[in-house]
Amino acid sequence: MTDAVQMLTIVMAQMTQAVGDLAANADAMRSVRARHPEADLILYPEFQLIGYPPEDLVLKPALAERAATMLAELALETGDGGPAMLVGSVERDGADLYNIVALLDGGKIVATRRKHELPNYGTFDEKRIFVPGPLPDVVEWRGIKLGLPICEDGWLPKVCQHLAGQGAELLISVNGSPYEIDKDERRLTQVFASRVAETGLPLIFLNRIGGQDEIVFDGCSFVLNADGTTAHRLTDWEEEERETRWTKDGAGWTCAPGAIAEWEAHPADIYSAMIVSLRDYVTRNRFPGVVLGLSGGIDSAICAAIAADALGPDKVWCVMLPSRFTSQASLDDAAGCAELIGCKLNTIPIAAAVDAFDTMLAGSFADREVDITEENVQSRIRGVTLMALSNKFGPMLLTTGNKSEMSVGYATIYGDMAGGYNPLKDAYKMTVFAVAKWRNENVPRLSRNPVAPVMPETIITKPPSAELRPDQKDEDSLPPYPDLDRMLHMLVEEEASVDDVVAKYGFDRDAVVRIERLLMLAEYKRRQAPPGVKLSTRNFGRDRRYPITHGFRTG
Repeated sequence: MTDAVQMLTIVMAQMTQAVGDLAANADAMRSVRARHPEADLILYPEFQLIGYPPEDLVLKPALAERAATMLAELALETGDGGPAMLVGSVERDGADLYNIVALLDGGKIVATRRKHELPNYGTFDEKRIFVPGPLPDVVEWRGIKLGLPICEDGWLPKVCQHLAGQGAELLISVNGSPYEIDKDERRLTQVFASRVAETGLPLIFLNRIGGQDEIVFDGCSFVLNADGTTAHRLTDWEEEERETRWTKDGAGWTCAPGAIAEWEAHPADIYSAMIVSLRDYVTRNRFPGVVLGLSGGIDSAICAAIAADALGPDKVWCVMLPSRFTSQASLDDAAGCAELIGCKLNTIPIAAAVDAFDTMLAGSFADREVDITEENVQSRIRGVTLMALSNKFGPMLLTTGNKSEMSVGYATIYGDMAGGYNPLKDAYKMTVFAVAKWRNENVPRLSRNPVAPVMPETIITKPPSAELRPDQKDEDSLPPYPDLDRMLHMLVEEEASVDDVVAKYGFDRDAVVRIERLLMLAEYKRRQAPPGVKLSTRNFGRDRRYPITHGFRTG
């Protein structure tokens, strides 16, 4: 292409990454390039070479050294006359580390640009690891002035306005933007639409997909023309390579219209987040499948369905662990759920182990009344049993507690909290009900188990119970879940005070004070809980980081 050429083909490679596996990431980029030999430029997401977020792994000098070597190798390969590549990586300069994009073309690294705005909120810790780059200059490439804001650089106005002032003709923003509920539309209609309106420039937003520990990326990449219209929307959750075709006239560069993907609405998007995160966590950590306790309740039932959708029902092993308090209805519901899903179900009664513990502890407990201690022993027996199956046969143990329970400590540490991953960790109980009802009526687009329904309707409609004592119901110990979730949403997601909650909903103040107290006291349990997919703006662990020991209360 010469300076006079007024047409351009840019490929957006919305793809996954394997954190730390530089060779696999480089090969994946090569494969994309080989499939589009006629393109002018191929775009890859933020940190595509090393994977995002690398966290403290990137502090190892060997990683930056290897990344520099591989980036140089990729650059050499562009000497074949094929497409240029825009690659996200890391750059070390003395003791300083930078988050960069590199433009590779004609057998060399044409330019690098360093990320200026380093996010330091929620899941992000970039200021702890990286040094901010200067306000970036435009990159002149094949007669075009490109502005290359990296992720957060495009979420705030300063960098894009600076690039526009330098004469940028097209803004290309590569991202590693994690999924949160409603974030897809916010990126498009609020954040990046604002950058286009402010600069008067067309913009490409490219995001990655796939799970990485507790966060998951939904893709939802797009192209906006300078007039604010959407030229392309890529699909959510799936890899896609989209060719975009650009022409230049007196008004600047314009992208020809392409497919406008329809992004999933609630609660389908939440379910997809759970599928993708669990699938990538299990497969990338090389587990052959999962095992979980199937109680006949809604939480374990939807976890079994998610696992079967993510991995296939042949990789899901459910175990019913009845005690003398387990109802026949729960036994029937668990069996019905496993049959509908098509997964393996074993039954291992725990009565003998409970009796053994009662006998073993009888002397020590002789002068004490039966209380929650005995309930917790049952839960821990179940946890030990499931971990034994995991150790013996290899599948990862899933835990099934929801965010409402985890918020107030309504879970047994070393019992039902024992395991490797929890799909419901950031899902409140009412979200669990909504997701279960939706899944019973729909087959997810990403499913490897295209059946519906996946659980007997009685699992959704019956009152929740831990079944650790006679006629037990969750509401014996907690407010009704609709009320509890409203309290928790304000206390956790909004950092509201007790008085704020009472003022908004009119709840009994003592009830809200009790829930805040339980929320604070349960921090030590949450610190020892397994990871689970982030869905909200304030998940436990990555977003909400509270001290275990503190004395502050608002009520």
